[in-house]
Amino acid sequence: MRKHRGTVSKRAVTILSGPVALQGDLTVPTGAEAIVLFAHGSGSSRHSTRNQFVARALAEAGLGTLLMDLLTEEEETRDLVTMELRFDIPLLAERLMGATEWVASQETTSRMRIGYFGASTGAAAALIAAAERPELVGAVVSRGGRPDLAGQALARVRAPTLLIVGGNDDTVLSLNEEALDRMTCERNLGVIAGATHLFEEPGALGQVATLASRWFRKHLQGLPVATAAHSDQADEEVERADDGPDRGHSRFEVPFRDRREAGRLLAKELRRRGFARPVVLGIPRGGVPLAAEVAAMLKGDLGVIVARKLRAPMQPELAIGAVTADGTLYVDWGTAALAGADVEYVEAEANQRAEEARRREERFNGHRLLSLQGRTVIVVDDGIATGATAIAAVRSIKARGAGKVVLAVPVGSPSSTDALRKEADEVVCMVEDPAFFAVGEFYVDFSQVEDDDVDAILRAYEGRSESTDAR
Repeated sequence: MRKHRGTVSKRAVTILSGPVALQGDLTVPTGAEAIVLFAHGSGSSRHSTRNQFVARALAEAGLGTLLMDLLTEEEETRDLVTMELRFDIPLLAERLMGATEWVASQETTSRMRIGYFGASTGAAAALIAAAERPELVGAVVSRGGRPDLAGQALARVRAPTLLIVGGNDDTVLSLNEEALDRMTCERNLGVIAGATHLFEEPGALGQVATLASRWFRKHLQGLPVATAAHSDQADEEVERADDGPDRGHSRFEVPFRDRREAGRLLAKELRRRGFARPVVLGIPRGGVPLAAEVAAMLKGDLGVIVARKLRAPMQPELAIGAVTADGTLYVDWGTAALAGADVEYVEAEANQRAEEARRREERFNGHRLLSLQGRTVIVVDDGIATGATAIAAVRSIKARGAGKVVLAVPVGSPSSTDALRKEADEVVCMVEDPAFFAVGEFYVDFSQVEDDDVDAILRAYEGRSESTDAR
């Protein structure tokens, strides 16, 4: 996570929300263009160590934060006994909307884009407030929340919404999955592997903070700034947007336990999109374990497409392009020029790497050559960094007469997936991270896959397919 290196202003504030005065802590990093309001619930307050941890992470990412109590001191005292106000979702939502208007009216925050971070019952309040004030709220994140308590407001939320749940928090996970299906905005379900309801496991809360930071930075950047004075025009825009298509949703689990788990989740996403009985080609070596899971769930044929990256002179770790076994070539000439690679160097490197690709593809696919003519072909890798090998692979498959070429990966950098959308007929990427650094950071186990492992996976899948055909 990139850290904000400027100064940070912190101060206690009193927020007028209707007839009551609420207490809050306002943090504004220098140059902040967006602010996140925290909605607590279920007996929590602005002093919650978990929300303070997330708020610090957001501030380090250059986002302003407002942690506040949605109940007065007198109400909190009463609620400790009756526990009635923490489940008064309309009241909490009304207070949050009042705080939102306060932020929009303050000189230091009036031009900032606004997001909500809701925890527990506060998540329901955040979703209701987002539905009521779409002209002000640009993104919502829920941590271990109860979005189901937002009721009919779920279908009216327009702000991109991320629901974060612990993988071992079974009841809340089920409620979040049901809520996700009732929403129509852009939305994702992020599952923290091995985490319980309060994310007390080592590293779990850090993963929550990372996901929240990425979501807010993605969705609060580049949005038109709306203030209360613009509400009439914004309402008209939202009404027109109601006629638009459902932008869909997905569930992802981070970090992925290993490549096979990532493959199973990717397969579910592809099945949800209607793919069935395709040719599935893994990019060796890391993409093959995922490809096997995809092929098994979609009842497809499994093979490999070998592409070797072109190495920059004196910097072999830097890719300046890639080439496949059949000689299909992709070169990033801009990067090549910066690395000092001229045409002669690129031609020699491409010939050498193409020969390596032919030897590897013969080893992996020599016993079973798949026909791609007119078929839907899904190219699978464990992640996309530069995208060079994936681009070469997609071009090669198209040249072999495939009817449709789909690139499917669990994670990738937005710039690379954007480039690949110009090459493939469709790109399926569960997590596109603006702060992407390396594929391995999204896996708990990112052990190297060996050639013998690829052989074993292909043999096992072929044996399973033959057994199925015999039945």
